Formats: sequence, C-alpha cells, structure tokens
Amino acid sequence: MKAAVINQYGDRNELTVVDTAVPAIQADEVLVENIATSINPIDYKAREGLLQRMFQWQFPVVLGWDVAGKIVAVGDNVTGFKVGDAVFARPDIDPIGRNGSYAEYTAVKADKLALKPVNVSFAEAAAVPLAGLTALQMLQQLQVSAGKKVLIQAGAGGVGIYAIQLAKKMGAYVATTASQANHDFVVGLGADEVIDYHTTNIQDVLSDYDAVFDMVGDVDNGLAILKPGGHFVTISASLTDAQKATADKTVREGWLQPNGQDLAVLAADIAAGDLKIVVDSVYPLTTVGIRSAHERSETHHARGKIVVQVKPEENGGE
Repeated sequence: MKAAVINQYGDRNELTVVDTAVPAIQADEVLVENIATSINPIDYKAREGLLQRMFQWQFPVVLGWDVAGKIVAVGDNVTGFKVGDAVFARPDIDPIGRNGSYAEYTAVKADKLALKPVNVSFAEAAAVPLAGLTALQMLQQLQVSAGKKVLIQAGAGGVGIYAIQLAKKMGAYVATTASQANHDFVVGLGADEVIDYHTTNIQDVLSDYDAVFDMVGDVDNGLAILKPGGHFVTISASLTDAQKATADKTVREGWLQPNGQDLAVLAADIAAGDLKIVVDSVYPLTTVGIRSAHERSETHHARGKIVVQVKPEENGGE
C-alpha cells in the first residue's frame, strides 16, 4: 500500500510517499481502507520530534490520526461492525509508529469506530474525529452547561469550530478569539462575542467566566478571566506548578481519549444537521501533497480542517 512516512525527525521535507506493507489486524481490530484522512497540529509536532518523550517510535513512522473509509476485514472478536461498513475514527496512537492514517489502510480497534454519517463525504468525515472528540471531551471536562460563560480560544481552527457549536448546543454563552477576517465566520457558528486577538487583550473585555478552553497557550490571561470555582483546560501548553495550583480554580492540561461512543454522539449531531463540518483545503496523498498539507497546517491560519484525499470518493461510495 501507499503511505506517507518519515525516516527521521525534521521538517516537512522528511515526508515521502512510499510502498509499504498493509497492517495486520488483531482480534479486536478492523482494517479500514482509507478514503480520506486529515491533518492536525500534533502531526507536524510529532514529525519534528516533539513527542519523543511520550512515544518510542521506530522509523519509518506513518503519521496521522483521523480515519474515514470502508471496512475491508474484521477481527475474530469484533461485533457491531462488518465488511463494507463506512466508518470513521480517531485510532489509538501506535506505540511503534507504523499504523498511522497517512496510508491506504489503517488497523483500528473496533471500540474506536463509529459509522460515518450518510449525509457527509469521506473527506468531510475525516475532518471530524480528532478535532471533534477533543472539542467534546474538553467541554465535558470544563463542565460546560446551560447558562455558563465559556471562552474558546482560536474559534476558527479545527477544534474551535466544533467547540463553538457544541458549547452553544449545551446552552452556554460563547466568547471566542479570532482575527477580524474570521469574525463573521465564527459568529455564523454560534459565537456570541468575538475578540480580535490582534488588537485586544481578553482581560480588557472579559471577566467572571465559568470556563476557558485554551488552544493558543495564553494561560495566564485565561486564568485571569475565570471566576472563583471556574475551570480551565489547555491543549497547547505545559502548565507550571504555580498555574496548576491556582486558588479556587480547576486548571488542567487536556488530552483526548479515543472513544467510538463519543464519536457516535458527534455522528448523530452531524446527521441531524446540528454540527457543521468545515474543510479548509484538500490535498492528495502524494509526496508533494502531504508536504503541502503540512505547510498549510504550519501557517496556523487554516479555517477548519486540512484534509488529505487518500482515494477517490467513489471508491467508498455508499
């Protein structure tokens, strides 16, 4: 099969599409023929070697943690899914780094799968798992509910787009940060208040918030606007001991847990038209394509998700 690999840590020019073996599946896994995958900021951070303390990968490494495609093989212990099912998933991170989603096939544990909503393409579905699950689970950790005030940093980014919509669905008042160019876009997603991070410090305009979802590393400002008893979670910063010990506030680093049941919740919202998917751009699974996708990700200016089309959509037609 074709897969984009890196043979050492470095810049995006380390990414190369090669022929490699199709992964073998365990009894609790399925083999997914990928129609699309997507790019997340963790991808280029992993490519640069910033996750070496967490994972002992062996080169060549296949990156990527969003799957959308069709099941072509099922492990002996798998129930609830069958060959031919259109699915999507955020797979577990392979301990040796071989089973990423920048590939024509990925082995996925069945409990990480959900059926793809029939009203979206595989390219759109690939834009959901990692970002959508992160948004849902972090909002749950923040205890967002009706009437709560929540700040969602980077509202036009891959996670922010889902977080705004989900927080509004939970009944919260949502403030977000975005550039002036993205003001109307995030309002269209449901944001009640938009702060232009180029011109305004959030402390100057926000206070007494119940929850802050940080995706830009703006920890101290986020903590400053929280009310006593408020909740703060970051997915982009390493907290200091002092920050973690902030009085009268719950402060934590967030990390998503792949979960097929949570993904099925998102799938139901998508099928009902309650959760909009935004695709920034689509690239082919070629050496030039995957490098260009990473280049786009590294600008930090993508509006929505960057998708890699692994195979034509008709290969996975319903």
